[in-house]
Amino acid sequence: MTISSSLNAGVSGLSANATRLGTISDNIANASTMGYRRVETDFYSVVMGGGGGTYTAGGVRASTQRLISEGGSIVGSSNATDLAVRGGGFFPVARAAEVTGGAANPQMFLTSTGSFRPDAEGYLRTESGLMLMGWPADANGNVPAFPRDTAAGLQPVQMAVNQLTAEPSTNINLGVNLPSTEAQPGSTPTGPIPLTLEYYDAMGGSNSLTMTFTSAAPGTANTWDAVIDDPDGNPIGSYRLTFDNTPGNGGALISVADTSGGLPGVPATDMLSVTVLDPVTAPASGPGDQTLTINIGASGGSMGISQLGDTFAPLSIQRDGSQMGTMTNVEVDANGFVTAFFDNGTNRVIYQVPLADLPNPNGMRALDRQTYLPTPESGGFVLWNAGTGPTGEIVAFAREESATDVAGELTDMIQTQRAYSSNAKVIQTVDEMLQETTNMKR
Repeated sequence: MTISSSLNAGVSGLSANATRLGTISDNIANASTMGYRRVETDFYSVVMGGGGGTYTAGGVRASTQRLISEGGSIVGSSNATDLAVRGGGFFPVARAAEVTGGAANPQMFLTSTGSFRPDAEGYLRTESGLMLMGWPADANGNVPAFPRDTAAGLQPVQMAVNQLTAEPSTNINLGVNLPSTEAQPGSTPTGPIPLTLEYYDAMGGSNSLTMTFTSAAPGTANTWDAVIDDPDGNPIGSYRLTFDNTPGNGGALISVADTSGGLPGVPATDMLSVTVLDPVTAPASGPGDQTLTINIGASGGSMGISQLGDTFAPLSIQRDGSQMGTMTNVEVDANGFVTAFFDNGTNRVIYQVPLADLPNPNGMRALDRQTYLPTPESGGFVLWNAGTGPTGEIVAFAREESATDVAGELTDMIQTQRAYSSNAKVIQTVDEMLQETTNMKR
């Protein structure tokens, strides 16, 4: 009968509003939880078929959905590896218990933010036990190509704070002025002019070449002979440098000639290429041979070696490479590259953290610790370079706040309380009507 269906409708209203109150309380409880995505409750009516012109109340049902696609605001922090995403995408993470337990392929979870800090083994992890995952770079800092639709290539990001590095030198740029007064007809050169060129070997050690300039005057004006000796004093290159003495170009380098004969120096114009032999195999060539390119400036240019005035002046000597250095910290840039910084001033990419995108993020399964798992409803994930495709940029020194709007939740709570009270009133009214029906027999 209709009066009984009214009772059932009132009971369903109490249940539905109790469900909504539960989601509101969960949202408010997580108002300070970083990366929390709020839950929303929707109501839908239940229509019951009636017959004979009678109406039967069906009531209401509640459905809940976590709005994983709607994130909170980004706020700054003081930790370089506090990470958030400005835009779409999720970080791949793994649970520390699986990694430390020796799991070969730990389960990949997704999250939107995290305060990652190195643990005792150097893994970047949160206090809740989530480890950041990324693609490892090779020894040169290049990230190989990995499949984008699987987590097979991902590894927990690990920074070894005691890791050492050294980069051998490959190039030396010279900015040197030779005294023109010693290279003119009738001049008397004071003697050879030595110049020390420091470089770094493959083991991170500091070594020096000696480049000695000797004027060819008085026999040949505006011409110098340059000999390069290795750290043991063995000649590895010999060259003749000729300078211009015409108005407007005076002092500029005109040409470089190789006079080394059987020495290993093989110069190109403006570039002197010398090879320092492996000390283990010298005087024969070996795997530890180190080739250095010495840039002496373009012919006719104003940079490099010049011949002006009466003073020898080593204006600038620059080299690449570095001595041994110890890793001090890591940072993650907007494109997800994890760069390690060393105390010798060098840096190197060691990982790249991708961002995962899914067709329907709201269809993922929500787990504790603000983590999510892809499901058939969410669709398969694709790993993107951060800042490309549908994904946003990675923001370091930042966290994502809770998506809860406390003021909005309190407003919804008032509405829910009123609706609950109204449904309770319906039940009370039905009870009174049934009581009146019972009293009709008296």
